[in-house]
Amino acid sequence: MAREFSRSRRVAQQIQKELATIVMREIKAGEFGMITINEVDLSRDLSYAKVYFTQLNDDSELIKKALTLLNESSPYIRSLMGSKMRLRIVPELKFYYDKSLSEGIRMTNLVNQAVRIDKQNNPELDADDASDES
Repeated sequence: MAREFSRSRRVAQQIQKELATIVMREIKAGEFGMITINEVDLSRDLSYAKVYFTQLNDDSELIKKALTLLNESSPYIRSLMGSKMRLRIVPELKFYYDKSLSEGIRMTNLVNQAVRIDKQNNPELDADDASDES
């Protein structure tokens, strides 16, 4: 019977959990706001990991500083992760900023703005929506 998840996927999920804890407790990133580890993309041989993170603060300067801090702290984070996880090879970590959250929010705002403008220009569309709901 085939496994649902490959070993690399299971290890990546465990690494994501451990990294989230380490970044929250050990790395002094409070000035950058809350950092969230979104995904860990692990190589097949488990020796390299791309770590994607997001930040609630959307300021590009703070994002660059957080990215620099995380990548410079990568060896320290790796050593902490190695002590918490039982792996033969602890993967090298490379951090990347994940723009998907901010892009999703931006797209939602654009759609909401388009719908609002459409309702202002065509008030009869709003009346049709009200009759459909009842």
